[in-house]
Amino acid sequence: MSVRDRLAELGLELPKVAAPVAAYVPAVRSGNHVYTAGQLPFADGALLRTGYVGGEVSPEDAKELAAVCALNALAAVDSVVGLDGIVRIVKVVGFVASAQGFTGQPGVINGASELLGKVLGDAGVHARSAVGVSELPLGAPVELELIAEVR
Repeated sequence: MSVRDRLAELGLELPKVAAPVAAYVPAVRSGNHVYTAGQLPFADGALLRTGYVGGEVSPEDAKELAAVCALNALAAVDSVVGLDGIVRIVKVVGFVASAQGFTGQPGVINGASELLGKVLGDAGVHARSAVGVSELPLGAPVELELIAEVR
């Protein structure tokens, strides 16, 4: 089953590649890896939420936003090599704009990790970092980047 078929089976649609908000490209291939830029929770060109997780944004909502970031990262990879060129996701780095005292960053980034596993199966299992930060671009609550091994 192709990755696109799996997305459709899950009721998901790959979005258009999110336009960069500064001087960079969404993804770059180097050898047999694709590195994505940080992906924010954009849908239809708009940031879905702003605020701090554990404050204005609940951890549950942030987890859903992390899944949106993962879909955007897959779209960035698709723009360079196509989804079926993915051998495996090697590494995910998730950033969570955290309210004072919030320590649930791993649970938030699980939204991305779980989505990648559902879409890519074993090829979606990856190493990961989940980092709490004081601010993210445009006030986003979550940002995600990944490295994909490709054919």
